[in-house]
Amino acid sequence: MEPVSIEKAPAAPKLLDQVRARIRVKHYSIRTETQYVQWVKRYIYFHDKRHPRDLGAPEVEAFLTDLAVVGKVAASTQNQALAALLFLYREVLGIELPWLNDVTRAKPSRRLPVVLTQAEVRAVLGRMDGVYGLMGRLLYGTGMRLMECVRLRVKDVDFGRNEILIREGKGGKDRVTMLPAALAQPLVEHLQRRRLIYDDDVAAGLAAVWLPDALARKYPNAATEWGWQYVFCSGSHSTDPRGGQVRRHHVDEKLLQRAMKKAVTAAHLAKPATPHTLRHSFATHLLESGQDIRTVQELLGHADVSTTMIYTHVLNKGGHGVISPLDRL
Repeated sequence: MEPVSIEKAPAAPKLLDQVRARIRVKHYSIRTETQYVQWVKRYIYFHDKRHPRDLGAPEVEAFLTDLAVVGKVAASTQNQALAALLFLYREVLGIELPWLNDVTRAKPSRRLPVVLTQAEVRAVLGRMDGVYGLMGRLLYGTGMRLMECVRLRVKDVDFGRNEILIREGKGGKDRVTMLPAALAQPLVEHLQRRRLIYDDDVAAGLAAVWLPDALARKYPNAATEWGWQYVFCSGSHSTDPRGGQVRRHHVDEKLLQRAMKKAVTAAHLAKPATPHTLRHSFATHLLESGQDIRTVQELLGHADVSTTMIYTHVLNKGGHGVISPLDRL
């Protein structure tokens, strides 16, 4: 009599794999996926590797309170951890937690943004050349966020209308900003060089770029088309961590950050300026030149004008526009 083979049931996916799968179903970014998974791991280790299903609101409160009291993290960091844990319980485990009233909140900072003067912007950009110089000028000239610039696609630059369409900005919103006249020709020349890289990739069968899942299914050939290519591409191909495909991704934003840091140091600036500082400077200088704050709000992609209002601080000379008594002597 032949032995009866017993097939083993497939093992249930591990919790972190379930988190990753659910994040991808919700079409969250790869950065959000990385951060959420890290916070879930920290939460599990904080509670001695107990399964989150056996934990609840008190344990979440204890973890978040520890971050604020012991870890002294910023309010934004604590909020990110809370968002990750709420996602874990609601989306993965199907558990609704009571409202977390007893969490000790990290004190939110109320710092004004770092803003460069026009002379300082000129000094920094004058020390950035090549691709990173062009990207720095785009940040200052358009008000784009760092990742919006890095992820810019060829089809979204409209030379005929002198516009740049920014897709899937913060909050998943699209908006239009200007294409500075001073950057039109440099950008045309950059795209001519970029086209040569694209042509080589087509010949090698490696021209496909990442597209959102819905677009990739609706337009299966779009990934290899010129219009969908990244304006600022990586110097080499890499393996997509999600799908395993070998692609030419966009340039690493850290490279632009390093180039900016070197330029700030070379310009002997004391201000801690980063690529995002160029966006702050864009908004401030527009307001200084008399532009309407609603227009600036639209160019920046702010949902509420109160967010844009923070830039009006530079319009007050000195302490709220008050003349010091020392200057009256």
